[in-house]
Amino acid sequence: MELIRHSLLGLGNFSLYFVISLAFLILFKLIYVRITPYDEWKLVKDDKNTAAAIALSGSMIGFSLALAGAASNAVNLIDFCVWSLVALIAQIIAFLVVRFGFMPKLAERIEGGEIPAAILMAAMSISVGLLNAACMTY
Repeated sequence: MELIRHSLLGLGNFSLYFVISLAFLILFKLIYVRITPYDEWKLVKDDKNTAAAIALSGSMIGFSLALAGAASNAVNLIDFCVWSLVALIAQIIAFLVVRFGFMPKLAERIEGGEIPAAILMAAMSISVGLLNAACMTY
């Protein structure tokens, strides 16, 4: 019984980091859907656009990977929040680089349901998230 009690001593910190992580994930999603020129939710829910679902899912997975890196390596809650903001900015920049650099017609292609464009966007988002997480191991 003592082992269980001892294990649960970290429940408060877990809960705090988890709730803040979810808040950052929601914030990321809100910002991400604002910078994309199309309405992901409408495309996914109403139009059943698989390409939009792939691109949005990849961006959220990539950001979650970076959040996980920030949570794992943070020395305190402020440190976690700072690095979560850095990760958020990096993910937004990744989208902009792909949209304006690699594939200028990305938005139109995803809106048109093109799976290859969505996979490229998702892969870039996940890759940037992995790099973010790895670089946070200071």
